[in-house]
Amino acid sequence: MCQGLSNDGGENDGMDMITGQIKTLWEQAYSIWLSGGWGMIALAVNALVLFGLGMHILLRLNEKGFRTMPEKTWRHWIDYPDERQGPIGELLDFVTNSNSLKHTADLFQELRTSEIASFERDLRVMKICVSVSPLLGLLGTVTGMLTTFGALASRAGGEKTMGLVAGGISEALITTETGLVIALPGLFFHYHLTRQHELYRGFLSHLQTVYTQKLYKKLHDQKVA
Repeated sequence: MCQGLSNDGGENDGMDMITGQIKTLWEQAYSIWLSGGWGMIALAVNALVLFGLGMHILLRLNEKGFRTMPEKTWRHWIDYPDERQGPIGELLDFVTNSNSLKHTADLFQELRTSEIASFERDLRVMKICVSVSPLLGLLGTVTGMLTTFGALASRAGGEKTMGLVAGGISEALITTETGLVIALPGLFFHYHLTRQHELYRGFLSHLQTVYTQKLYKKLHDQKVA
């Protein structure tokens, strides 16, 4: 029993230590945030749009299920509509009503437009956010240096001038660093999503090819019969 109490006490001490470290990190991060000036607000909004949009695209691509669905399965669904399931089954249902090769091509074009256009639009917005991040950091650098030179030009002297100079330099460096910290992972995230988007486009093209071949064979057999 004593050993159990000792273990509980150790666990509580460990939790208190972790909580204390998180609190210290939060206070340090908040202090750094305040030192960055108003430019940090614009950087935060930009980062929220960038990574929020990226997660939205990633979740939508994952919901498509085209990377995990075996080709053998959806090939089988082309011939057996009643067994279709999930997003890929819905794609096949959309083009099933076609009774000619031209109509099939038109339906796949419509499908490609509706499926791809929204991804391309969101990826363009992400790319803009990635490009804007270092520029917002640079803008904060300019305002920070202006604050620094303004403090030196005031010739107030003493600790007040040194405080203003230090604040201006902090603002300049923190906003620059934050802009780069947002832009670098944002760039890799955007590249990863663009790659996944290209894979989805390739899957739709492959689906169209297979479906068209099967339809051509079916129409040919009916014509011969």
